[in-house]
Amino acid sequence: MLGQDRVKEAEENTKSYLREGLLRKTSPDKNILRLLRDNSKESLNVAGILLKNNHSSLWTIVCSYYSMYYIANAALYSQGLKVGPKIPHKVTSDALIVHIREKLADSLFLDYDSARDEALGIAGLRADEIIGYFDMERNKRSRFQYGMTEDVKRAKAETSLERAKRFVYELEKLLD
Repeated sequence: MLGQDRVKEAEENTKSYLREGLLRKTSPDKNILRLLRDNSKESLNVAGILLKNNHSSLWTIVCSYYSMYYIANAALYSQGLKVGPKIPHKVTSDALIVHIREKLADSLFLDYDSARDEALGIAGLRADEIIGYFDMERNKRSRFQYGMTEDVKRAKAETSLERAKRFVYELEKLLD
């Protein structure tokens, strides 16, 4: 779940990224957008194969994360924002919070059309949860290698894959 401190940090960072050119405005190219979406799907498929065949918990998490990373960049790109080559994972994470979070909440809200008043609160919470998945998986990917048993690694890999599926599904809806 995203706290107000995290949202405020992302807002401040994103302003800096735009000033410094780490995030820049662009005119979307449908070929690049398709490539990012295809990379997301391929990464998610590979993660599923790795987990199903019990090949590698580490690479299940890495591939799950990258499916999220690619679709996150596709969502940003579709909004006319391109992440640069310096600290791209952090830039993507912060830009998601600032530029995609509310669009995702609006999309989720439409899924709950029958109970509009109640759904607005739920949709906002669910959008924060889904956007928060990206930060959780980015952090997990970086600390996964140290001090975990294979059973713990497998459980974390399963969680990563499920989060990635949900994240990709919800962001894909923003692109259609």
